[in-house]
Amino acid sequence: MKKIGIIFAMREELDELLKSVSISRETTVYDVTFYECLINDNRCILTESGVGKVNSSRVTQLLIDKMNPDYIINVGVAGSISKNVLLKDIVVGTKMVEHDFDITEFNHEKGFIPGIGIYINNSNELIDICKSINEKDVHFGVIASGDKFITDKKEGEMISQAFDGLCVEMEGASISHVCFLCATPCLIIRGISDSIYKGNSKETYDNLLSESSNKVCDYLLKIIGRIK
Repeated sequence: MKKIGIIFAMREELDELLKSVSISRETTVYDVTFYECLINDNRCILTESGVGKVNSSRVTQLLIDKMNPDYIINVGVAGSISKNVLLKDIVVGTKMVEHDFDITEFNHEKGFIPGIGIYINNSNELIDICKSINEKDVHFGVIASGDKFITDKKEGEMISQAFDGLCVEMEGASISHVCFLCATPCLIIRGISDSIYKGNSKETYDNLLSESSNKVCDYLLKIIGRIK
C-alpha cells in the first residue's frame, strides 16, 4: 500500500473525485482539510489548496509535513496554448515551468529559478505509469504555471514558444517546486477546459470546468490503480 497525496486547486475539481470515493477520515490543519480514503488499496489523502502558486505551495508543504506521502499528484484543469491540444484533452506534465519567474536582469533566461533551473522534472515512475495506460487524447510535455489566468492569444503563444508549453495554469509548477525541494515524487495532470484558440476562454472554462474535471479524475483513478 502506498500513501498518495492528491491536491486540487478548487472545490469544483475536488468534488468530481469525491463522487467516486468513500471518505474514512477528515483532518484539518489550520484551515486546510485533508480527506482520507482508499483507492485500489492505496491510501489517498485529498485536499484543496486554493488558487495560485502561494496557496498551492503552502498546502503541498503541509501535506508533506503532516501526512508524509509517498507521492503527490496535482489534478485540475488548464488552458491550452498549443494548437495540438484540444478542449477536453488531458496533459501530463513531464516538466514544469514558472513562466512568470523573471530575473532576466541578472542575465538569466525567463523562468530560471536559482538552484532549480528553468524546468522542474516530474516523477519518471509516475509518467511511465501514465504512458502505460495508453489513453487517447493524452499529451505529454511542458505545463507552464503563473499567477495569471491567460486569455490573450498573443500572450499564450509567447509562453508556448518560450518554453515549448502545451498548457497553462496557476499551481502545478509551484507544487512540483516544493516536491523537488522535499524529495517527494510528483505528477501534474490537467484536463483542458479552455484554449487561447477557442473563443472566449472564460466562457469556455465556465462551460467545461465540470466535464474536464470529471475526465481528468477518471484518468487519475486509472493511474492510482497501477501504483503498487
